[in-house]
Amino acid sequence: MYLNSEINIHGSTMKDVQNQRDYRNLPIDKVGIKNLLYPITVLDRGKGSQHTVASISMYVDLPHKYKGTHMSRFVEMLHLFRPEVSLKKFSEVLGQMKKHLKAASAHIEITFPYFIEKKAPVSRSPGLMNYTCRFVGSSNADEKIDLLCEVIVPISSVCPCSKEISESGAHNQRGEVRLCTRFKKFIWIEDMIELVESSASCEVYSVLKRRDEKYVTEKGYNNPKFVEDIVRDVAKKIKKDKNITWFSVSVENFESIHNHSAYAYITSGE
Repeated sequence: MYLNSEINIHGSTMKDVQNQRDYRNLPIDKVGIKNLLYPITVLDRGKGSQHTVASISMYVDLPHKYKGTHMSRFVEMLHLFRPEVSLKKFSEVLGQMKKHLKAASAHIEITFPYFIEKKAPVSRSPGLMNYTCRFVGSSNADEKIDLLCEVIVPISSVCPCSKEISESGAHNQRGEVRLCTRFKKFIWIEDMIELVESSASCEVYSVLKRRDEKYVTEKGYNNPKFVEDIVRDVAKKIKKDKNITWFSVSVENFESIHNHSAYAYITSGE
């Protein structure tokens, strides 16, 4: 027995294998394509828009009665994102995925590098900093759309304990902050990045002259923070933003004197 398992192409009938009945009686939660590289355009607060290349994953659910889904249709629907990725486009693509793949739920993950020109703190020498960004969208059987935005921001930190117990100096390290948010209306990527960077011992730069290196070394030393301090400072600032309906923030320090990372995590709850 088949479920609409024949299609007509140029007068010839071909079996639609994916649409054949499956007898194992096991639905699949997510099936689709993963890590497809694709050019996209995203909104840029300073320049209007920015071209980048994203890794895109797209999934739908598959009812127990169907053998498979049509993978090529995922790639075809990516053209709906052109010319730019936006919240409106996310909703549109999710709806089209459910419609064309006869699914009750749909899910998209888009991960891409985002570049910001950042000037050194003293010399003002320009350089490009890249930040990893991630948009996640899903639509369930009740047509409820859920959208998440995540930024991954490199930071530096100086250990307060090391500074306190040492006669001179203190150990410092580079870290990584992951901030993920749900929101009522549009939020700039740059705003999320700036909020995180202002919560660290010091920011990270791509270009530093000697006078800049002196500045960031001293700034970090005079502003020591544990991962606990950084994660709390980010969470405190996010809580003040009425546009944010949910958040999670994690901080990982790649320790310079330990063979492990230090980690802290806060979420506002479901």
